[in-house]
Amino acid sequence: PHRPHRQEEPFMLPEPLRGPAFSSYAPDEVGWLLQDLSDAELEAPTEEREEAIQSGGAHYAESLPVEYQPSEEYQDLFKAALDLSAARIARAVGTVTETVLAERGPRPVLVSLARAGTPVGVLMRRWARLRHGVELPHYAVSIVRGRGIDANALRWLAAHHNPADIVFVDGWTGKGAITRELAAAIAEFEESDGTEGFNPEIAVLADPGGCVRTYGTREDFLIPSACLNSTVSGLISRTVLRSDLVGPDDFHGAKFYRELAGSDVSGHFLDTVTDRFGEVADAVDAEVEELLAADRAPTWEGWAAVERISEEQGIHDVNLVKPGVGETTRVLLRRVPWKILAKRGAGTDLEHIRLLAQQRGVPVEEVDELPYTCVGLIHPKYTRGATGADGKAVDSK
Repeated sequence: PHRPHRQEEPFMLPEPLRGPAFSSYAPDEVGWLLQDLSDAELEAPTEEREEAIQSGGAHYAESLPVEYQPSEEYQDLFKAALDLSAARIARAVGTVTETVLAERGPRPVLVSLARAGTPVGVLMRRWARLRHGVELPHYAVSIVRGRGIDANALRWLAAHHNPADIVFVDGWTGKGAITRELAAAIAEFEESDGTEGFNPEIAVLADPGGCVRTYGTREDFLIPSACLNSTVSGLISRTVLRSDLVGPDDFHGAKFYRELAGSDVSGHFLDTVTDRFGEVADAVDAEVEELLAADRAPTWEGWAAVERISEEQGIHDVNLVKPGVGETTRVLLRRVPWKILAKRGAGTDLEHIRLLAQQRGVPVEEVDELPYTCVGLIHPKYTRGATGADGKAVDSK
């Protein structure tokens, strides 16, 4: 029998957290459907954390990596990369926002996947405001690989907005794991909760994996927000899901790293890109017209390439193949990388990758056939804690 929908339940959920109390973003730029765990001890040393994940004793979302604070040389590289790519990013922001407005109605509710999606959600919101004079609501929610999306956040959204208006936003696609995860999570939520109408399709800035139909570009280029951790995402940590901290009626958690305010470039990133909106507007209009008429069906080209690389390199586990500039950067910043495959002739998009690889003693191999600019490989025989699709360790025998 269909259990009655508990109508009063969502209204007991707390209101979204906003800056400056939570995050360095202005309060109107994003509401975080999260709980503030800033006072909890969640960070674990990389090795220890990897071991716990590898042994299957812990899920990656139960602890946080110690946030790596990049060297001055690397921060300079971030700023240079941002200046180089600001117009390209502005154009991709315009293109994805215009596509969303054209296809998903004039007043979408942006819901970014914390935290990589959040700077993109803020930029999309700014584009809609500056180009069309509309104020789009924007929230950030947690999705955890293997555990799905925060159901309480969805309940809050359904209680305050029409689910059909909600557009999920992320930064970029790698091979498409989160794309699949979100679709499965939404289906499961709607079935168990009796709410319907959410559209699980993600809008992303860059879709090098060819796994979504709403994107700003399918080129694999450097989105500088992938280069840093919390200091480009409003000083918010990765999201945390641990049963002793997150109860059945709580939002997932995250920390606000107030103490990193001195190296926060979140506002600088947003403003640098926003400053280029005017100059790319014509290019965006032309591109959107073309895209709306084009066949944008996902090709899943990236997933196929990842499966091929996984076999060719003798890894036999797609979870250890991290494709694209953004994912490769994260492998170098947070994991124990084995080697990097780089598309022959890829220039400035790879400068920061080369620097990080050199600093960490990781070889960079140039290859010809690659749908991505680069791919980062984690080798289970050499690392602790190679995590599988469920966020637990993979058996590396």
